[in-house]
Amino acid sequence: MYPNLYYAFSDLFGLELPFFKLVNSFGFFVAMAFLTAGFFLKKEIIRKTEQGAFSPTTSEETIGNSATLGGIFGQSIIGFVFGWKFLFLAFNAGTLFEGGALPQTFLFSLDGSILLGLLGATSLGAWHWWECKKTQLPEPVVQKREIQPHEHIGSLMTVAAVGGILGAKLFHFIEYPDQFISFIQDPSLNAILGGLTIYGGLICGGLSVWLYARKLNLSFVHLADATAPSLMIAYGVGRIGCQVSGDGDWGIDNIASQPQWMSWLPDWTWSYHFPNNVNRVGRLIRDSDPWDIFPGYGTCLDVPVFPTSLYETTMAIVIFSILWSIRKRIHIPGMLFGIYLIFNGFERFWIEKIRVNTTFDFIGIEMTQAELISVMTMVSGVTLLTHLIIRRNKQTASKI
Repeated sequence: MYPNLYYAFSDLFGLELPFFKLVNSFGFFVAMAFLTAGFFLKKEIIRKTEQGAFSPTTSEETIGNSATLGGIFGQSIIGFVFGWKFLFLAFNAGTLFEGGALPQTFLFSLDGSILLGLLGATSLGAWHWWECKKTQLPEPVVQKREIQPHEHIGSLMTVAAVGGILGAKLFHFIEYPDQFISFIQDPSLNAILGGLTIYGGLICGGLSVWLYARKLNLSFVHLADATAPSLMIAYGVGRIGCQVSGDGDWGIDNIASQPQWMSWLPDWTWSYHFPNNVNRVGRLIRDSDPWDIFPGYGTCLDVPVFPTSLYETTMAIVIFSILWSIRKRIHIPGMLFGIYLIFNGFERFWIEKIRVNTTFDFIGIEMTQAELISVMTMVSGVTLLTHLIIRRNKQTASKI
């Protein structure tokens, strides 16, 4: 496992880049998930706009204004924080992280360089002033600008990210109330950043996008269809981060021999000890083990487990490929999203059978939170498809 990009580059390419210790592997792949989703979502929204599903909007903007003190001050603050903290860490990463010291210790401390902070503040403030100066007019002009639907992707994804992260944290605390109690008793940034439940993110992120889409006058049904493939590929890319970092989203103990039909794959695709996992759980890695010891980490699971994140990445890519290949053949708005709901729920329901999760009793049935939500997701997908097909048949019959 590679808890951050430094160990990945060092092990795979022999490159020693201490600053990369600041880049957590899981966070890196979450960022890649958003970029990947944005790429495919943009293509779909452009395609649907050409079909008439979305329409451009207009807005008024003022051009030619001079730089304001508020704008210069805001940019200077950003520049100061960047120089004070991140440039300081970049220049001193080689010594700060020696001996297994964790980057988080420095990232969330008051250590930094005031000089670099002032340099960053001056540079970014001056740059903002110069950019405004280049476009400044003797008299500012108000003009109308046509905004294409795909230009809203950045704001849509920001809304989805904020709502999704808050929802994922909320559902995680619901699933693990002991962690919520611990957080109340001893609040910490690590407790906020660690532990997220994907379905909480999907539900709250989806509600946030729905509300924001109404504000932008974007058809939510068409938007849901456009996002369906993107959601699936983003999920798969994000799960790569879980697998690479070893963040605890693994399966139950698996000491069985690898099946013959999987003999062409590496052993770790069947069961794995997750050495150097980012959570630093398990026993200490011994000299007799076949893995290196990364300073600050150096633990592994005593009993190998199913690498469920790897399985989910594989299934997500397959489902994305199916959704992407059939999207142009489906002409009933909402149907592609219904198919996505069924696939998504089906995949998560069965992976829960070999995942480590807290169970509870629901009408006499022992299940996990994710199993219950995945069943509801599948039922919602089937209900949506049934409703759309019945409505289409009625519309067809009325025209005869």
